[in-house]
Amino acid sequence: MSTPHISDYIKQSLSRKLSLWIVSFAALIFIISLGFMFSQSLRTVRQEAVNRATQVLDNTTLRVNSILQMVEIATENTEWVIKKHIDAPDSMFIYSKQILLNNPDINGCSIAFEPYYFRDRGLYFSAFSLREGDEIKTTQEGNDHYEYFYMDWYLMPKLLDRPIWTEPFFDYNPDDVTYNAMIASYCKPIKDDFGIFIGTLSVDISLDWLSNTISAVKPYPNSYSIMIGEGGTYFVHPDKEKLFYQTIFTETLETPNPEISELGHAMLRGEEGMRQLVIDGAESYVFFKPLGNTGWSVAIVCPESDIFSGYTRLRRIVIGIVLFGLLLMLFAFVRIIRKEMEPLKKLATQTGTIAEGHFDQTLPDDGRTDEIGQLSQSFGNMQQSLVTYIEELKQTTAMTASLENELKVANNIQMSMLPSVYPDFKGLDLHASMSPAKEVGGDLYGFVEKENQLYFCVGDVSGKGVPASLFMAQSAQLFRVLAAQGSKPEDIATYMNNELSENNDANMFVTMFIGLLNIDTGRLDFCNCGHNAPVLDAKFLDMKHANLPLGLFKGFEFEGETVDDIRGKMMLLYTDGLNEAENPAKELFGDDHILEFMAKAGNMTAEEVLDKLKAEVEKHRDGSDPNDDMTLMCLKLS
Repeated sequence: MSTPHISDYIKQSLSRKLSLWIVSFAALIFIISLGFMFSQSLRTVRQEAVNRATQVLDNTTLRVNSILQMVEIATENTEWVIKKHIDAPDSMFIYSKQILLNNPDINGCSIAFEPYYFRDRGLYFSAFSLREGDEIKTTQEGNDHYEYFYMDWYLMPKLLDRPIWTEPFFDYNPDDVTYNAMIASYCKPIKDDFGIFIGTLSVDISLDWLSNTISAVKPYPNSYSIMIGEGGTYFVHPDKEKLFYQTIFTETLETPNPEISELGHAMLRGEEGMRQLVIDGAESYVFFKPLGNTGWSVAIVCPESDIFSGYTRLRRIVIGIVLFGLLLMLFAFVRIIRKEMEPLKKLATQTGTIAEGHFDQTLPDDGRTDEIGQLSQSFGNMQQSLVTYIEELKQTTAMTASLENELKVANNIQMSMLPSVYPDFKGLDLHASMSPAKEVGGDLYGFVEKENQLYFCVGDVSGKGVPASLFMAQSAQLFRVLAAQGSKPEDIATYMNNELSENNDANMFVTMFIGLLNIDTGRLDFCNCGHNAPVLDAKFLDMKHANLPLGLFKGFEFEGETVDDIRGKMMLLYTDGLNEAENPAKELFGDDHILEFMAKAGNMTAEEVLDKLKAEVEKHRDGSDPNDDMTLMCLKLS
């Protein structure tokens, strides 16, 4: 009896053909059915989540708005009584207390008048009542330590000539009648019969109550609520460190996030809606709605994992059951036909070739529906996975190129922040340039015209790349604003240092030379903040005060210096990208090289000095990449 060939098995094994067709057809039916079911279920669960969260948010805002409206109505009613009895100042204490007695959700009330409105009562007269537990304290507020008529709650309705809700704040009262928590006030201007402003009626509610009311909203176990004010400041947030000191935009300053920025702007515009975005690394749904006329906005953040937890669990169970059924079916059929299998020599040879790295090797395709066909199909899938991986690698390379392009755009934006139009002072020759070592850098320069004076600066931020560029942008903006105000160089340095030190968790700093040149007299006032000494008339400028770089220690007092007349002298300011430029042997360009060059530059224009100096640096580098940003500024006053 002759041994049957594998082709005979294909012709004779109807059971193997049937098993493969049945399992494949069953799998196709399951995939289509489950795909449709999961798609519909996902849509239903999502809509149910939207309805559920929206309803909870509506109920919460309705409750809060009812309290806020109650406060507004109580204020309106009290204003009428105040105006009716305006000639009886002592009655204001009664009305201040009465509004708290009639409205248990109100924590405090001030009826404050303009200075000397009641001549016999002196400069200050404000009837203030405060709820402390079950007791209401009433007192006269206002003295030389607490001039209430300078407070926002008093001034804003006066200046805007309309009622307002203040941003939440800690009230201060030197007479030991104080709040122990944040409050928000509804403030309404009081006018006499002639429409003239005479005082402010301020009614306070506790932000603790408002926070507890909003935070109690949890449509899902891990959902939470937030509330922001008109400026985006957090007034309700589960992270207590963010309350009152951070805005919804704070995190986007270091790591830009357009989705969160758009959410914040939508909330500040008083819009109502839903956004799907990533918060703290988790996909989340955010439902938001404004609070009445306060300018505040409330949002509920629901993690996607919470919303779809039941759906995900059910999907895994169903998929597991289906997969188990398919595997069980396949196993049963394989067991039946296993005895009819023959050696897979040809397929083994081809797969061995693939294992050697020939991924384009064509596998045998004899139209088999048995184990040989299944194995061939599996290796075909492996080949496809490798092809897919190579394709994904190409996409990753393209994404890297896109990122490089974005960095180039960032460089263009950064360069646009530096002044490109030079001052048009008679006798002044000025030119400057900045060459970043990477796509974006931390060097800066600037100049501001102020009548017959020129403010100018050159600075170098610690570090490189995007963080340094952000710090550079802040420093450049501060310099322009302060210079435009006509401040002295040392005052500019002191103010910039205090601002840059604020919330400087990254401990970044900037060295800077700040100069003020009088065009008529040639007098130079300057303040050097840890920066390289400029070159004046081919010599390093002699400086007496060793000031610190900006951004290190808040409160440091910077000292300035003066050069009586620099007319006719060439001045060069630079960052350490010049003197520390390295060649392939790691040799520095050096200070002596700078002085030697400047000694020959007396008859050059400022632009020629910079062009030839940069060419000298490139010659020194001899093909080496820049190791630091390089900024140059050259000026000469004739």
